[in-house]
Amino acid sequence: MSQQQLRRTPVRPDPGPPPPDTSRQGRFVGWLGGFGCVAAGYAVFQSLVGVLPQELSADAARYGIAAVSGVGTSAAAWLAAALLRARAVGDDTGTAGAAGSRWTTAARRTAAGPGGTAPGTGTGTGPGPFPALAAATHRTLLADLAVLDDPDRGLLTGWPHALDEPTLPVRPTPTGTAYGLHLVLELGVQDGRLNPADLVGTLWRLRLPDGGWAARSQGSVPRPEVTALVLGALARAGADPDRLADEAARCAARFTADLEPSGLARTHVVTTVLRGLLRAAPGSPAIARLRDELVDRTITDPARESRRCWGPTLRPTSAHPTRPSPAHTAQAVVALDRTARVLGDEDVNSRSAREDGIRWLLSCPMPAHEGCADLLNTQEEVRRPHPQDSWRQEVLFVRHFTAAWMVRALLTRGAWDIAVAEGREEALRALLADAVAGVLRQQDEGIWNWDGHDLGRPLWMTYQGLSALRAHAVWMYQPGA
Repeated sequence: MSQQQLRRTPVRPDPGPPPPDTSRQGRFVGWLGGFGCVAAGYAVFQSLVGVLPQELSADAARYGIAAVSGVGTSAAAWLAAALLRARAVGDDTGTAGAAGSRWTTAARRTAAGPGGTAPGTGTGTGPGPFPALAAATHRTLLADLAVLDDPDRGLLTGWPHALDEPTLPVRPTPTGTAYGLHLVLELGVQDGRLNPADLVGTLWRLRLPDGGWAARSQGSVPRPEVTALVLGALARAGADPDRLADEAARCAARFTADLEPSGLARTHVVTTVLRGLLRAAPGSPAIARLRDELVDRTITDPARESRRCWGPTLRPTSAHPTRPSPAHTAQAVVALDRTARVLGDEDVNSRSAREDGIRWLLSCPMPAHEGCADLLNTQEEVRRPHPQDSWRQEVLFVRHFTAAWMVRALLTRGAWDIAVAEGREEALRALLADAVAGVLRQQDEGIWNWDGHDLGRPLWMTYQGLSALRAHAVWMYQPGA
């Protein structure tokens, strides 16, 4: 990843030597310095020996005065030359500082667009920080890998939901291991210590008896968002396609308004299932159905030119209205973009909804996005009736890494096409640059942190942060730069 991609200023070349001083004082000192400080002192010494009065009582006195004067002249000549050189360097440094500031500003403006650096104009300063960040992520994944011999499920190899789990022994979970597998594949299999086959086997062993997967807080009933997440990771790792297709069909059959009304009413759940099916079962008829569900449930935002967008809820009521959400709009844009590429038959309504979502994201009213609300993290609750006790509710707390989702949405091809067609390239670049900076700010040694939460180092956040930076690096790549 180049330094521009992570908004770091390339190292400026050292300034050349200052130009020679052409003033009268400079010419005199230069002429005197041509003799050298010692030569100048000796010349003064000889002159004084010849002109001092003979009345001085001893030759020693005359020679002593001449010698002291010669040494003083040598020192004065050296100090004068040094002073003029310092002034020249100071003037040059001041000019260079102003130019460097302008150069840094220009680099920031071009830090977030394809072709921001012309081919062949790279600074040649070596690798940027991304390789070291990815290496740190790999080290932590390896150090925190949990291996547990479960009496019922066999050997489990993977990770829990977060890397700061307080309970021992640490037990791999479907969510943590699925995101860990995504991370291993994102980083590339560097050696056999993090073996994707072990992680794939663990995910199959964590499958519920009736099929599917659930978060550990959801009990023994499979949930579509967790099942789709696991299926997407398994498909990416090259798991058995027939087995994947069977599980994907089960997931889609359960994800209906009759069987899963709570999940079908949440933007997060629908987009997660869409992304999982697109990986695991791209030919599933449920993909078009869920796409239409997403497109038909948009809302309009009067504050942003009445553009269509999405909120957390797809089925709001008068008692529970929804509000425009940058995180959920970005999730919908990403899901619809991938669906259009897989199905290849995007209709007018689907395309209009996706493009309006992009325009809504680009219409952030803030002139600077570094601390604007459109990049703030958010969270929601997914409530379902408890599978055993109807008077209780199953509550799943979901957190959204908004800056990472914004990066993903703005990196879709449709976003750049709209920006070019409507003259919004600078708006996209500015928003993308600050979104990437927001992603970077929330990591420490390659692991992302959700501040102020008990489980503050969730693996899903590290995957979303790292994959967003990697996608941005690919988008920014310029051959020869």
